[in-house]
Amino acid sequence: MKRDLSRLLRPRSIAVIGGGAWCHQVILQSQRMGFEGAIWPVHPRGGNIAGLQAVERLENLPSAPDAAFVGINRDATIDAVNALSGMGAGGAVCFASGFSEAQAEDASGDTLQTRLIDAAGRMPILGPNCYGFINALDGALLWPDQHGCKRVDRGVAILTQSSNIAINLTMQRRAVPIAYMVTCGNMAQTTQAEIAGALLDDPRVTAIGLHVEGFSDLRAWESLARKAHDKGVPLLALKVGLSDQARAATISHTASLAGGDAGAQALLDRLGIPRVHDLPTFLETLKLFHVAGPLRSARLSSVSCSGGEASLAADTGHDRAVTFPPLNPSQRTNLRAALGPKVALANPLDYHTYIWRDTPAMTRAFSAITDPDIDLTMLIVDYPHTDASDWECATQAALNTRRETDTRVAVVSTLPELMPEDVALRLMAGGVVPLQGLREAICAAEAAAGITPPEHLPLLLPGQARDAELVTEAAAKVELSLQGLPVPRHATATSAQQAATVATGLTAPLALKGLGLAHKSEAGAVRLGLAASDIETAAQAMPAETFLIEEMVPDGVAELLVGVTRDPAHGFVLTLAAGGIWTELIGDSVSILLPAPREKVQAALERLKVYTLLAGFRGRPGADIIAILDAIDAISAYTLANAATLEEVEVNPLICTPTQAVAADALIRKART
Repeated sequence: MKRDLSRLLRPRSIAVIGGGAWCHQVILQSQRMGFEGAIWPVHPRGGNIAGLQAVERLENLPSAPDAAFVGINRDATIDAVNALSGMGAGGAVCFASGFSEAQAEDASGDTLQTRLIDAAGRMPILGPNCYGFINALDGALLWPDQHGCKRVDRGVAILTQSSNIAINLTMQRRAVPIAYMVTCGNMAQTTQAEIAGALLDDPRVTAIGLHVEGFSDLRAWESLARKAHDKGVPLLALKVGLSDQARAATISHTASLAGGDAGAQALLDRLGIPRVHDLPTFLETLKLFHVAGPLRSARLSSVSCSGGEASLAADTGHDRAVTFPPLNPSQRTNLRAALGPKVALANPLDYHTYIWRDTPAMTRAFSAITDPDIDLTMLIVDYPHTDASDWECATQAALNTRRETDTRVAVVSTLPELMPEDVALRLMAGGVVPLQGLREAICAAEAAAGITPPEHLPLLLPGQARDAELVTEAAAKVELSLQGLPVPRHATATSAQQAATVATGLTAPLALKGLGLAHKSEAGAVRLGLAASDIETAAQAMPAETFLIEEMVPDGVAELLVGVTRDPAHGFVLTLAAGGIWTELIGDSVSILLPAPREKVQAALERLKVYTLLAGFRGRPGADIIAILDAIDAISAYTLANAATLEEVEVNPLICTPTQAVAADALIRKART
């Protein structure tokens, strides 16, 4: 059901239901922010609330309110929401707790939440257990506490489930213009993705930051990503928590590699939403988005009057997806003209202090290192808290550089506290990004360059939970081979003697495996490099009653793990990793979600460290990359064909040779049909 949240988020009239301190604050906060619409208190005893005359019943209001703050107990909340819906209100914030989020302590919580959703009908609600929202564009606050927001004409929107984090973020002193702060509560009816989608309809919103605890409606997230991309509004995620749901049984390496956070990261990658991991970087990235928008790439230049700062910038960018490209001839010529012969030219640049306090000379030097191929020029300046005005030369030179070059320019303080808020606001007004903290600045640039178009293929949804059973390796290989996955020539046997007999029809060296065991190697149920004459004795020593005998694959360049797990929170996760004994030793893996175009799979494959071997290392033969991609396609096709029953599939190792890619081992867990 598509709900219209426009009246709720941008109201012209607000009803405040209840008489406690929280409700007083809702009225006071909107009044202090200069809300020009009507505010109607509602309380069964009437009287004066925060200087306004209350009506005794909702039915006594002059008209249906655009937005209502329901600040009463949970049972009364349901009745109030029902009445608001019936009278055609635009939406409500449900402040009360004790619904599904309290199910562990109160068994009635789920029942009450169902009743609340039924009472709301088509009317949108935020919460319950929700602090509400701040609309600093229109001065409309359904917010029961203090905050640090100020009226703005345009700015970023932030969504979070945590009321306390929301309050803290409003108190930031980093000059981030917050247009909306929305708390989502337990999202009984309206999801975080749906709220963000509604905020995209406000052209005054320049970027949206999402503090995400978990993803629910995956289709809603796909819709949000497409809408944001179409509108050119960047999204940013601060995803927290490791999902227990995403941890499948550790019967396979794939389940371990794809468990926890891998599915969440794969989903964000698929949606084209960059991710950060802490609140300071979250705010700095939103600020960068607001002033300069997304970056094409993270090609940076750094300018400072200290060799120590230049080195610090270079080291901070190390192992991050940013680069400081060498100076090109044009930059070198312009810098030499601006700085003279005594300065060593490089990027990051230490321009020494020869030109300090000479604003025109500083402008020439700063402008000289800007370039069309540089995505962000960082001017490193730490303002003294004793007298920041003494650094006016740097501020003005930065503003001049931005105006004269029309490039993206940032002033970066290495220490976050050494960027005065008034200076930051002045820089922003001139189109310069004030970034606080060198690490945060570089991480923000990395994130701002991480926006990609969302995947156009609909995500393969995980479906319902299922009771999965282990399929034998022999049966798994038969099923996968029917999808086109190459497997070794093999035979099965139900006794050691029969194993010896069928082995004579295969070409040595041979592999012997005991079937029916999840971890064959650990149980001593795998022997490699055998002749046919060795099979019977080896089988007799194994803790198994049935056996798989197969030809070994020669000329292996490298071994891969290719696996898929059903992640209940994010979809079907395809994991590629170094295979065989290297899977656990080097932790070389990458995960994406299915379905995935072949070019995305190849890009993921190329991110592995082991890809260096696959491509041919130091003159050695490389693997057949086309054959590897064909094998991955076959495993993906098997997943799509069996999505209703499949829990996981793993091939480990996939032996990659110069001419083929063969599944030497396979595991499948799925429910019976």
